[in-house]
Amino acid sequence: MELTRRDVLGALSAAGVGSVSGCSDLLDEGAPGENPTEADPITDHDVETLVALAEVVYPSSVTEIESFVREYSVARVRDDQSYARGVSETVGRLDDYVAEWHDDSYVDLSASARVDVLEQMTVDTAGPDPDGVAGERIRYYLVNELLYAFYASPTGAGLVGLENPPGHPGGATSYREGPYE
Repeated sequence: MELTRRDVLGALSAAGVGSVSGCSDLLDEGAPGENPTEADPITDHDVETLVALAEVVYPSSVTEIESFVREYSVARVRDDQSYARGVSETVGRLDDYVAEWHDDSYVDLSASARVDVLEQMTVDTAGPDPDGVAGERIRYYLVNELLYAFYASPTGAGLVGLENPPGHPGGATSYREGPYE
């Protein structure tokens, strides 16, 4: 199952970033840089960390994760400086934790070690809180954002049978059909 540019545009539109007609322009504004600035609020390392996280939280059958996360994340935080700072600070906290236990950064760990780190930090059970402890911040800024982007995309929604849920426009009979099973 391949994530495409259409998936990025769908996820950005669902997140309220631009309009459907303007989302394409958001993707063409470039990639992040090495240091955060007004134009590029997150660094390459921040995006690489998001990609590494997505590789362990997205279903294993999904491909093209890197391009999807790069395009979505950069466009998502471009106009929200406080959110971008939160993402960057949270990536720093994650790397601090990993450096303390593994003498490495999160992106340099194996996939199984990445999963172990998230479990050790109780990210899987943490409540999302932008001002909370590290696990809660990781859940809020990183994991939930990645999952929202994935399941708001046509590919992710289709994976769980929500490509055209009842009540969503899609033809005269779609509103009469029950949920997919």
